[in-house]
Amino acid sequence: MPQTVVVYHSGYGHTQRLAQAVAEGAGAQLIAIDADGNLPEGGWEALQAAQAVIFGAPTYMGGPSWQFKKFADASSKPWFSQSWKDKLFAGFTCSASVNGDKQVTLDYFFHLAMQHGGLWVGLGHLPSNAKAATRNDVNWIGTFSGAAAQAPADASAGEMFAGDLENGRILGQRVARLAARLGV
Repeated sequence: MPQTVVVYHSGYGHTQRLAQAVAEGAGAQLIAIDADGNLPEGGWEALQAAQAVIFGAPTYMGGPSWQFKKFADASSKPWFSQSWKDKLFAGFTCSASVNGDKQVTLDYFFHLAMQHGGLWVGLGHLPSNAKAATRNDVNWIGTFSGAAAQAPADASAGEMFAGDLENGRILGQRVARLAARLGV
């Protein structure tokens, strides 16, 4: 089993593309939450075996998609046995607006990880906030608690900003590096 698992829901493909970048950075297994909020066969077992779990969901109406919340509620079985305790956790999200209340989704992921007794890994990358910064720079949005991406409502997943996808890869790399270093 891979050391890191990326479990995510994507409504329109943007979050899936970001999940792929995160997984690429981490060398992680992707587990997609389907349109009904369910994991594929073997998904729960992969999460159990993983040393690190990275959550991902689009930000809709100021929080994660209902499909991700269904998965989170279903995680009460591992919560009850504390079987995810001391795993590393991280998160990422995408919305159409530059802000879009993405921080609320990242906070939701953080609190879910804390409920499971996990250890949170933030982005660890400074924002691109100088006058010379462009929309394609890494961490242009300026998040610290996870990776955030913005995709205009009329843009396809193939039109995502390169800096946002690199943000995802950086987060994945950091989680994998820390998992190896800590031996969790």
